[in-house]
Amino acid sequence: MSRMDVNRSGEMEVFVRVVDLGGFSAAARTFRMTPSAVSKLLARLESRLGVRLVNRSTRKLQLTPEGSAYYERAIRILEDINAAEREATTGATPRGRLRVNTSVPFGLHRLLPLLPGFIKRYPGVSVDVSLTDTVVDLMEERADVAIRVGPLRESRLLARKLGESPMVVVAAPSYLAEHGTPRTPADLEHHNMLGFCFIKQVEGWPFRDDSGKTVSVLPSGNSLVSDGEAMQRLVVAGMGLARLTRFHVRTDIDAGRLVPVLEDFNPGDLEAIHAVFVGHGGQLPARVRAFLDYLVEHVKL
Repeated sequence: MSRMDVNRSGEMEVFVRVVDLGGFSAAARTFRMTPSAVSKLLARLESRLGVRLVNRSTRKLQLTPEGSAYYERAIRILEDINAAEREATTGATPRGRLRVNTSVPFGLHRLLPLLPGFIKRYPGVSVDVSLTDTVVDLMEERADVAIRVGPLRESRLLARKLGESPMVVVAAPSYLAEHGTPRTPADLEHHNMLGFCFIKQVEGWPFRDDSGKTVSVLPSGNSLVSDGEAMQRLVVAGMGLARLTRFHVRTDIDAGRLVPVLEDFNPGDLEAIHAVFVGHGGQLPARVRAFLDYLVEHVKL
């Protein structure tokens, strides 16, 4: 088989995706291939090169020294290809489908109101928005950008910070009238603390005690929800106390639907909000770069 008959850049892209995602199945989903097809492609690549690139086991893939060298060089080559294609279309209007994943509160209160202005500026771009508070894998979900609220996990993803929002414990006036207002974190033992049914990196509610130390109180209540918007609705309905980002409940506080509590013990922690995206060496499609720039310009927390 001649070199002209081999799609070497395609092989490199599949190999890099297998390494990035740690397996054939995950990589196969991003290319809409079967795991066996990805495995055969990698076997053909190894046969053509005459070296083993990956040691396979039932639990994980491990790069050989030759595989590590090939991976690093493949990334640079793919970056050069992307750069060449981008340079060929310099000045072109961003266009194409943009897939965005965001948390429910940020999506409803910040992102969706910005979309009409974005589409007006870039009419060649169409936007698919998925709202969920579950952290998704961008490659598996084929998303271009995800909005992450809270600490970022270490990964190969790139990120642009959109801002920070203070956290606040709130309750409805009706709940406080019936159950009383907690005066210290210890009083929470006698209150209904609403929680989330997904794993959070920080599970407890932090407070600063009289000595200035930070203490954590685990939520203990009769209701768990899957997203922040559902939490906001429960707390406004008088179900209990919740700890949410202030940007999410600012309107409710201003309108008197919610009341901040335990502010004297608020540690002042901030919830960072980032836009994360895939891009080796910062190479991005024009539509993604335009969207990120628009978010940085317009998101107000």
